[in-house]
Amino acid sequence: MFAKMFRAALVSLTFAVTAQAQVQDTIDKKTPLLVSKDALLLGAFLLGTAAVAPLDMKIASRLQYQGTQENQLLGRAATGFRLLGDPGSFVVGTAVYLIGRVDGNRRVESVGLHSVESILLADVLGGGIKMLAGRQRPFYDIRNPYNFQLWRGFSSDQFRSFPSGHTITAFAFASTVTRESQFWWPHSAWYVGTVFYGGASLVGLSRIYNNQHWASDVMAGAALGTIVGIKVVKYTHSHPGNHIDRELIKGKGSSQIQINPVLFTIQF
Repeated sequence: MFAKMFRAALVSLTFAVTAQAQVQDTIDKKTPLLVSKDALLLGAFLLGTAAVAPLDMKIASRLQYQGTQENQLLGRAATGFRLLGDPGSFVVGTAVYLIGRVDGNRRVESVGLHSVESILLADVLGGGIKMLAGRQRPFYDIRNPYNFQLWRGFSSDQFRSFPSGHTITAFAFASTVTRESQFWWPHSAWYVGTVFYGGASLVGLSRIYNNQHWASDVMAGAALGTIVGIKVVKYTHSHPGNHIDRELIKGKGSSQIQINPVLFTIQF
């Protein structure tokens, strides 16, 4: 069900390029990658992660109840959303970029390229934190959610719980697509954001259900992915001549675009 909604949102975004062809897709004022207001956003996410942390063991234990784990619908949904987050987000981002490249449309190219950039950057940052934090995954000992050890993440995957990588990827993609769509479909945030952020949230929930992450891992992953996605879009659109965009975005800001919706029937 969600996969159909996801594809429909992508088709809507693509068709919006035609309807909103004259909307400005750059930011007049060049802005640095990091600004003082980012500290407030980061602080809000840190508070959210800290607020969720005391509930880690309770949430993990509740989702591991026998009845919950034996529910076939929940099991299939968890698998589907896990794949949707990774590799699904990266695959879709790459596909959107290639479609834009073939059609020669800069805006479609931008959505795909910038989402892939966000995912790669967020995953690198998240991977570094995983190695540094060395948090034990819940499947190893669900009664000990505060088992952190500096640098232990280098030793084994079971100590790479914080933050959730799948959640990072899903939220980096969601935040990028949502923000990009606003350049040529200004009132899209409610529609696009609901679908993509909602899907990313379910990706995070699936990782708790599968006993791979604590709730605070998911919260931290959502924070990192969202911030990186927003920053990548803001920076690239306020610096339209940046090296990556100059080399990889070759299309024109066409007023007409014909995309076959069949191209978006990606199965997850």
